[in-house]
Amino acid sequence: MPQPESGPADRTPDVYLLFAHEPYYPGPGTQEINTTVVAAASLLHPQVHQPDGARIHDLLTRGRQPGEIIPLATLTHELNGGADWPTVGDWESVTTDLLQLVRSGDCDALSLGLPEVARALVCTGPHSHVRAHDAAADDFVVYGSSERAAVLDEVGVFLTGIATEQPFWPGDGLLPPLVGRRA
Repeated sequence: MPQPESGPADRTPDVYLLFAHEPYYPGPGTQEINTTVVAAASLLHPQVHQPDGARIHDLLTRGRQPGEIIPLATLTHELNGGADWPTVGDWESVTTDLLQLVRSGDCDALSLGLPEVARALVCTGPHSHVRAHDAAADDFVVYGSSERAAVLDEVGVFLTGIATEQPFWPGDGLLPPLVGRRA
């Protein structure tokens, strides 16, 4: 199926990808890191699985607002609930490669240890709900899109504080973004 033309004017360069991953501890006595935010341009790094990284970059930057943080789950939602990921690329390989870049210091990132409910919210689509048991009240609490937006806003405030001091470095030797029709 042909894709619409995507030119440089359609892309927003200053957007970020947020993705969850297996937790790790960067050092002794440190907080668990379970979620990472990278600049969209990091998807163009030559150590990221290509052309999948460039295709995800194209999807991530098309029609967004400057400074917007896009969770991987939002892309999945936009891709027909994930059914269309095979036409874009292998997001698992790409995020694994991105995490390796972050851990080796080959790009800048915001590494987060999100609480369980916040992490679950960014791992679901924008209109999904997360149910959590409140042991004190012995009842379930349902969190939805407004709580998800609040988590993203909180991450955005933190990210803005960091990126204002110095823009995120996406890495060296970046590949050019896709031009024309999506491959």
